[in-house]
Amino acid sequence: MGRLIKNLTELTLNRPEPVTENIPVLEYSKNIDPKYAVEALLEGNYVLVADQFSSGIAVLDELKKKLSKNKTDDSFQSQRSYRDTFRKVNQLLLIEISDHKLHVRKAPEIGWIKILYPELPDFFLPFTDVQGLNSSWQWYEKGIRIPGLKETLHPFYGTYFPTRFEHIDLFVAYLKAYSGKKDRAFDIGIGSGILSKLFHQFGFKEVNASDINPNALIGALFQNENEKQNDKNSPPSHSTTLYYGDLFAGSEVQSDVVVFNPPWIPLPKEVSGIDLAIYYDKELFPRFFEEAHKHLNPEEQVVILFSNLAGLMYPNFVHPIEAELKTGKRFELVRKTTKKVAAASSKTKRKAVWRAEELVECWVLKIK
Repeated sequence: MGRLIKNLTELTLNRPEPVTENIPVLEYSKNIDPKYAVEALLEGNYVLVADQFSSGIAVLDELKKKLSKNKTDDSFQSQRSYRDTFRKVNQLLLIEISDHKLHVRKAPEIGWIKILYPELPDFFLPFTDVQGLNSSWQWYEKGIRIPGLKETLHPFYGTYFPTRFEHIDLFVAYLKAYSGKKDRAFDIGIGSGILSKLFHQFGFKEVNASDINPNALIGALFQNENEKQNDKNSPPSHSTTLYYGDLFAGSEVQSDVVVFNPPWIPLPKEVSGIDLAIYYDKELFPRFFEEAHKHLNPEEQVVILFSNLAGLMYPNFVHPIEAELKTGKRFELVRKTTKKVAAASSKTKRKAVWRAEELVECWVLKIK
């Protein structure tokens, strides 16, 4: 069941799990062959990076080499076994945090450590988790320019933000052409807040948003708190009413526009962990359409940002929005716009034939 969120203390952050108990560790420094550290890790021992940050990188590189030699082939099962083993073993490579700083030389400054672990002055974290925190902090500090968004985006730790923007372009085009009421909007799955910010930018009086990821909501509240601190005489410019939960999160809000940017690929049989965030189960869209029908003001619109990617990947794919429209029960199509995606990077793992034919879609529906 969802609930309205008003302050940071109502939510528990998702953060890398700290190691706080006293555990035996083997110290590693750059004057030791990293092969010895890898053997210790593979035997189930904790290894502590003791001298400088780059020593941890050297051990991980050696671990990858070692595990790559053990791969039998390039099959899915072999690749998955390699990834699972790497994840399991690398959690034993630790780095010490003292007074909210990495306790090694030549280490990056990571502001998230103090924000995510205010109650812990001294603890250990797996080295790979620290790498993730560092990467996230760099994105947050530098900010990201999103086409059509006037302000720079500073994504909070653990929140989704796009690296491709064609679907954002379609939503900006929709808002520019929109001529309906702007009393209230609802953003399903706020993520790093882009769509909610665009609602504000285009003059919507009230914006509501939900998410099942507490970090997304904490990120929005964190931004509001920062704005209050920077300018105590004026309210936050992008204050959004937040709900913690799935889809409309049990709210009673009736909206003029509901926007939904769901996962674009159906849930396969074998998936776990963070990969679950990019796939949708077969009940997601039927539930969304049932709830959206109840939360939309008459004559107003639902906007869904989607893609034809799954149709390119799976021959028997059933498009969930087309399937809803075919029932003829709740919604009818106002219009559909598409945009071709940019050429694939040379480093992308996505098949080139899919990328060449991929389109992002903006579906605008209204109650029938």
